[in-house]
Amino acid sequence: MLYVVIFTFPKMKKLIVFLSVLSLLVSCQKDKKQQADGGKPVITVSILPQKTFVGKIAGDDFKVNVLIPPGASPAAYTLLPSQLKDIANSAAWFRIGYIGFEYSWKEKISQANKNMKVYDLSEGLDLIKGNPEHSAEQGLQNNAGVDPHVWLSPPMVKKMAKKIRDILSELYPENAQKYMSGYVEFIKEADQVDVEIKKILQGCEGKKMIVFHPSFTYFARDYGLKQVSLESGGKEPTPQHLKEVVDLAEKENIRIVYIQTELDLEQARVFAEEINGEIIQISPLDPDWSNNLIKLATTLRDNF
Repeated sequence: MLYVVIFTFPKMKKLIVFLSVLSLLVSCQKDKKQQADGGKPVITVSILPQKTFVGKIAGDDFKVNVLIPPGASPAAYTLLPSQLKDIANSAAWFRIGYIGFEYSWKEKISQANKNMKVYDLSEGLDLIKGNPEHSAEQGLQNNAGVDPHVWLSPPMVKKMAKKIRDILSELYPENAQKYMSGYVEFIKEADQVDVEIKKILQGCEGKKMIVFHPSFTYFARDYGLKQVSLESGGKEPTPQHLKEVVDLAEKENIRIVYIQTELDLEQARVFAEEINGEIIQISPLDPDWSNNLIKLATTLRDNF
């Protein structure tokens, strides 16, 4: 920016001095379009699959800050001080909705960036409520029992993708057409995943899967499966509940227990020994969303 400074001295003609001054460019929408160190706007998400969804829709337009890193459990993760920097630079936070971490840290995250817009991607979805397995995970009585694992349902993800598209288009209208194109392509991908899973699980309707943590409530609803959880209320199974599931496994000839990679295998080992079976690890938070769901369906089919 160029400034013209005029000095007037007594008994002298006006002296015009041109000074070149360097200045920082400040956006008039700084509260809306926060910038990362590399110059890209920052979007914060809670879990890795959400990063995939944003990338499918927006390409590499954003630096996507994931609050819960690989290997961590969304129910019990503790935010690191080093993560506050990216939160402070974020234009928006896409919550997944109803996971324990989000409720525990919501206020502190908001305090780290009061200009950051917060969006709950579970709003408007056909949520599964009244599920006691998640009451302790929430930590809030008014939200107890709402299953949070909506990202494992292709129909749910399609609705979340539309919301992501609409929000990004509102925040960055100059790129709205690009986000529409990315959204359309991602919807095609999600539809293909849905069709492929239905083919894989054809004939498996009504089959039961025993899981340590009830991650697949929506997946089971979509594809006609029945999920039986060892964990209850966010706690390890009681001896009585363990016996009930062992009896079910014996009756149904089930020899597999599925457990998330984020959880300690020892938690499921006792049950596997009781049914003379084995443990199979699953990865609900795998960022390779499409292939992960297809792999899950294939694993389930092969072990029914």
